[in-house]
Amino acid sequence: MSQCAYPEDAGYLKCDVDDASETHEESLGEEAFDTVNSSIVSGESVRFFVHVNLQVQPSQAAESELPDGCGLLHTSRKYLKLKNFEEEIRAHRDLDGFLDRASIILNETATSLDDVLRAMLLRLVHKPDNTEPDCNVDLLMAVLFTDAGTPMEGKVHLLSDTIQGVTATVTGVQYQQSWLCIICTSKSLLKRHVCISRLVRPQNWGENCCEVRFVILVLAPPKMKSTKTATEVGRTFATMFLDITFRQKLLKTRTEEEFKEALVHQRQLLTVMDQGPNPSLKNYSISSICVQKSHQPLQHKDFFPVGKGIREDFARRFPVYSLDFTDGIIGKNKAVGKFITTTLFLYFACLLPTIAFGSLNDEITYGAIDVQKTIAGQSIGGLLYALFSGQPLVVLLTTAPLALYTHVIRGICDDYELDFNTFYAWTGLWNSFFLALYALFNFSLIMSLFKRSTEEIIALFISMTFVLDAVKGTVKIFQKYYGISHGNHNADHISVLSLLGLGTSLNTSFHTALNTSLLANPPELTSVSSRSAEHPSRETAVLSLLIMLGTLWLSYTLYQFKKSPYLHPYMREILSDCALPISVLTFSLISSYGFREIKMSKFRYNPSESLFKIAEMQSLSLGAIGSAMGLGFLLSMLFFIEQNLVAALANAPENRLVKGTAYHWDLLLVAVINTGLSLFGMPWIHAAYPHSPLHVRALAVVEERVENGHIYETIVNVWETRLTTLGASILVGFSLLLLPVPLQWIPKPVLYGLFLYIALTSIDANQLFERMALLLKDQASYPPTHYIRRVPQRKIHYFTGLQVLQLLLLCAFGMSPLPYMKMIFPLIMMAMIPIRYKLLPRIIEAKYLDAMDAEH
Repeated sequence: MSQCAYPEDAGYLKCDVDDASETHEESLGEEAFDTVNSSIVSGESVRFFVHVNLQVQPSQAAESELPDGCGLLHTSRKYLKLKNFEEEIRAHRDLDGFLDRASIILNETATSLDDVLRAMLLRLVHKPDNTEPDCNVDLLMAVLFTDAGTPMEGKVHLLSDTIQGVTATVTGVQYQQSWLCIICTSKSLLKRHVCISRLVRPQNWGENCCEVRFVILVLAPPKMKSTKTATEVGRTFATMFLDITFRQKLLKTRTEEEFKEALVHQRQLLTVMDQGPNPSLKNYSISSICVQKSHQPLQHKDFFPVGKGIREDFARRFPVYSLDFTDGIIGKNKAVGKFITTTLFLYFACLLPTIAFGSLNDEITYGAIDVQKTIAGQSIGGLLYALFSGQPLVVLLTTAPLALYTHVIRGICDDYELDFNTFYAWTGLWNSFFLALYALFNFSLIMSLFKRSTEEIIALFISMTFVLDAVKGTVKIFQKYYGISHGNHNADHISVLSLLGLGTSLNTSFHTALNTSLLANPPELTSVSSRSAEHPSRETAVLSLLIMLGTLWLSYTLYQFKKSPYLHPYMREILSDCALPISVLTFSLISSYGFREIKMSKFRYNPSESLFKIAEMQSLSLGAIGSAMGLGFLLSMLFFIEQNLVAALANAPENRLVKGTAYHWDLLLVAVINTGLSLFGMPWIHAAYPHSPLHVRALAVVEERVENGHIYETIVNVWETRLTTLGASILVGFSLLLLPVPLQWIPKPVLYGLFLYIALTSIDANQLFERMALLLKDQASYPPTHYIRRVPQRKIHYFTGLQVLQLLLLCAFGMSPLPYMKMIFPLIMMAMIPIRYKLLPRIIEAKYLDAMDAEH
């Protein structure tokens, strides 16, 4: 079988040629054999890869001395250039000739390669306008394979001549598996013929051909003009099928006319791409257009002139601004259902953490920032960002580190008798001021220094914080309810007071405060009768654990349901997209109605006196304002890293986003949004991980591929829309009408289950986590990733160990019980840049570091 495997990227095309005939072998001449050793791959150009396999049969004398079936197979390879649809007129004529005499088989049910090819040949022979009177199907079938004319005991049934797509990068060569172009020359033919067959299901036809969906068969006479040979015709169609997005469109066609329209449309796109990219072109998703990180070293001139990055971001994004509202809504390819399910997912993914951190802020600020203000700030900030941002797929949220800074500000205000709202506002204004400076002077270029390995360390750390919050919350529930006698009411009362944080000092653990706010019922909402009836009981602790694990199990099971064989594919996709809303609602109902007799504590809620009250900015002294500037600078470092890092993860090359980035513009917009939030005493917000990458994933069209027994998911395209974040922000705003009931029906174990789900889904594509898992795997089970092929195993484990040490360093500061230790956490993240560039190359060779930091 011909060699095949693929990363679904535009790349090279590979042509495999096998021939058992000595006459054919001799006709190739010296040119074919001169390419035997030309296996060097250029990562800068895109070409076809020709693979020639020549089978030479042993003599009869030799056969008597060798085991049955032994023979020789000679393989030669060479590259062919992609067809240039702008300069090569033959590309258009090849397609026009095919469209005039189209032979298209939709929904082929045959499973074997021989049956598929025979059906294609029969379609060509039985056409009404058949001009091949001497065409013999059996003869053509024999020519297609290497075993034509060989003894029965010596048959090697391989395709003689194929073209396939491969991607050549610095990390190796990978093949495409979902299509196969077979070319054949026969003296019995008078004209060239092309037949395309689309299989009903992906077929596994051997190594590197594990999921073939399209077969292109090209037949031609042996003596043709150099531009009309079977190879040239195959090159035309192979260039078109090299694009994964185009193949995805062909899978959705239902008639031959739609199939032809897709071919014509693809030709137009390839012609435009050869002329040069047009940012205003609506069908911009022709290929993997990604904004790669610059490999040039930064210089002082890159940060000037002032505002250059903002102007470039605006010029890049404004031409496609209207498409952010119309893509998927207007036109043939609609995705309204996916938009609705993604909006619901985003609503729950934003609302529940907002409630959790709002309850925490209510606790640590003594009601100055409560759940109502947190929800209102989230809705307003999300709306503004959805309307005016350059990267609308990024999700803004208030996070645990921001709540930590609020905790520190509250402690400073208590120690120095300062007005909290005013000091909080001044800190936020200084933060916005520094962010605006970073945006104007193009400081976001510094993020190009963050390698993939550094980004994944920080991403894994954030995922670990979600797991830690869920675990600590569950432990607190068991400490409160499990193993305490009912008679010890005074001790219970004291423990509740301590959990309420009445004696909390500045050095109290931040996570303790988080779980405190989520564990205690506010006295205002608890009646005397209910307080006397709700004694600590083991049932509450056990039920809380089951509710948390049940939420995690149901949500993750539904998330993976799209990979199951059950139900219709459309229903599987809907269930997968709605996994989070379904699990949250299900276990909230189970907890509230299925176990009414077991009391579950609710999140802290105190109604706000006024949502929109501006702080009295003139009431602080100059010294206090200077102190706020220091806090604002440290806070701006956190904003700068988090905003740009999350945006970079959302715009990762494997996500195939095509509308461009806007790091500088979005940083300025975040500064403006947080200025308003600071003045009105609402929580700050910035780009949130892993919500933003999960949002991208929810809007993606995914295709699976198989390589050496391992299944990989490849994103075909992503619907880059503003409607999902816009709709989710509006729904979050309307949630103010649902306070306190029915939102208080959502128990805290469901929130913990949400944290675990977010953490679990975020580590799916984390290479650091995958390499850590290699330590527990048998070497024979290692996946065929690029770093496994390119880097010695010992170096891989060294690199993973060094990353783990950096992760532990982040945990030492980021998870410290001392708030002031956490405040310098952004500086620790910045310190990882010199570690990667100065320290690691002294331990591991630079070429291995670059290979493991490569995107694919």
